[in-house]
Amino acid sequence: MAKRFNLNADMAEGYGPWKMGDDEGLLSLIGSANIACGFHGGDYNIMGQVMRMAADNQVSIGAHPGFYDLHGFGRRQMQLPLDEVERLISYQVGAAIGVAASQGVRVTHVKPHGAINNMACADAELAAAIMRAIKAVDKELIVLAPVLSALVSEGEKAGLMVAAEVFADRAYMPDGQLVPRSRPDAMIHDAQDSLEHCLRMFEEGVIIDVEGGRLEVEAVSVCVHGDGPSALQTAAHIKEGLTKAGFKMCSLPEMLA
Repeated sequence: MAKRFNLNADMAEGYGPWKMGDDEGLLSLIGSANIACGFHGGDYNIMGQVMRMAADNQVSIGAHPGFYDLHGFGRRQMQLPLDEVERLISYQVGAAIGVAASQGVRVTHVKPHGAINNMACADAELAAAIMRAIKAVDKELIVLAPVLSALVSEGEKAGLMVAAEVFADRAYMPDGQLVPRSRPDAMIHDAQDSLEHCLRMFEEGVIIDVEGGRLEVEAVSVCVHGDGPSALQTAAHIKEGLTKAGFKMCSLPEMLA
């Protein structure tokens, strides 16, 4: 089988007149878009506009639900009952599907955002609640989840299609979790460093963690964060580098077909 990869980015994270990131520029580079659902960022107008642009660029569309935390951009941890987590996620995924329908497009995946994503990577009960919510809304949705996480294992247990994700611009702990953003070594800022990180993950199936250890992974998709100042440069460099290495970029549904 030909070597393939999916490049995804989080977007539609502005609110009202306030914009975050260059969604239009990123959509010309990526294969899949994770659309904020209004709780950590985004609103119904931005959601619809970016979904329409994504479809025009042949970019597959995903819901990107997070904690109800506009002020903290969904990056603050919250301790919620599991039944509330199910309602939190299903509400946002349902909203994304509804807005997509209004634009004549379709949501094909779900990627949890920020703190709830990080927490669920290490908390199997929380991950299972998220999967119950997604499955209740649409059992055909793909779950985009970090490699080596409880989200991957619980998604598979729930019988959902799971695409394992790695991050081009984030460093990893020895246990496979992302380095906390509070640490100075959490982010990879240089585009070439990000590309070399991606080539190791896709060609060798290996992540080199912050302590120099090797983590074996089978990545389907790689994320570039759309809110950084170098997001476009990094995304373009990674796409060009992986393409030159013989990989073909595909949408997320194409990757799992």
